[in-house]
Amino acid sequence: MNDLDPLSAFASLLTDQGRALLDEVRDTEPAQELAVATRLRREHPAEFVSAALGQARLRQRAVVKFGAADAGRMYFTPNGVEQSTRASVAAYRARRFQELGVRSAADLCCGIGGDAIALARAGIRVLAVDRDPLTAAVARANADALGLGELIEVREADVTEVSTAAYDAVFVDPARRGGRGRVFDPEAYSPPLSWAVRTALEAPLAALKIAPGIPHETVPAEAGAEWISDSGDVKEAVLWFGTGGTGPGETGPGGAGSVCATLLPGPRTLVGRGLPDPQVRPLGRYLYEPDGAVIRAHLVAEAAEELDGGGLIDETIAYITADSLKDSPYATAYEITDQLPFSVKKLKALLRERGVGVLTVKKRGSAVEPEELRRKVKPQGPNSATVFLTRVKGAPTMLLGHPAPA
Repeated sequence: MNDLDPLSAFASLLTDQGRALLDEVRDTEPAQELAVATRLRREHPAEFVSAALGQARLRQRAVVKFGAADAGRMYFTPNGVEQSTRASVAAYRARRFQELGVRSAADLCCGIGGDAIALARAGIRVLAVDRDPLTAAVARANADALGLGELIEVREADVTEVSTAAYDAVFVDPARRGGRGRVFDPEAYSPPLSWAVRTALEAPLAALKIAPGIPHETVPAEAGAEWISDSGDVKEAVLWFGTGGTGPGETGPGGAGSVCATLLPGPRTLVGRGLPDPQVRPLGRYLYEPDGAVIRAHLVAEAAEELDGGGLIDETIAYITADSLKDSPYATAYEITDQLPFSVKKLKALLRERGVGVLTVKKRGSAVEPEELRRKVKPQGPNSATVFLTRVKGAPTMLLGHPAPA
């Protein structure tokens, strides 16, 4: 057990002794790790204890993505926790594959197996491929731990050398992180986006997971593009190939040239119709903040059309304003009580007058940092409010209000 390499250390956790040790350290808090490690090292090799404590720490981090039940049984690597798809998003995408008649799929760049697990739970047979030995071992262990080993074959290989001809669909999740952090150039993905697109075009059906900030002009003409958010947080964009139809709200998730935004939970999908940008209009009683997926998909006009008389407060700002309140799944409504030119002094005085002690700061088109503003205005009192730092018809403006009733 001395001087174990990462793969051997992980393998030790899959033994009966390893599982027992993982159960013992399951709920260890960060502040307790040193004391727990010291005690356990009296009975176990130091590398074994370190591997177990490290895995327990990763499981705790993974709860937010996988839920406590699955995270407590699965295995992780640091990169795997960071880069894996949130379970709710993976399950949504797997249902889309299932609805399109997919019965088998090749999951290329599978990571720790989060997407493969979702596909298998949808009844789809999966070939999961990753070239990193440790990552592939973790993916295999996760399939077994969740009782999905018969549906998921994990293969350690270079995805560019794997034939996918025998599968109904291909899913590719290229690595978007390098030694220096996030990679923004799609051709710097591993493998490059151009390779993933060629692979997708050769398959009967395919989906490519990409960064949500990808420029629209780089989306291939053969693909439908879908931006996905979960509980208001934009998680990813997906390029769909071979689905047919014109959009996810109709015959499938994104025919060639379609654009849509899907909001989870739900799902609720807003399909692009090529509408022109909304007109700029005077500030109304209500301000609508579109979901991030709607903004990324360039579908603010489609969201505004659902609102009575909805228009923009500024031609460069994705805030919609209207005189009446209308519920929309694609935008959060706020009732605006005050509009004033940007002035910290005036805002501080107004908050003091209203007794605002809980201040939510939102910004779009402003360089001011929310925490910096809070420090300057020093909100105090029993009431709460939301301030928007933005521009109205080109002028730096502060809008004060509160969430509108549902």
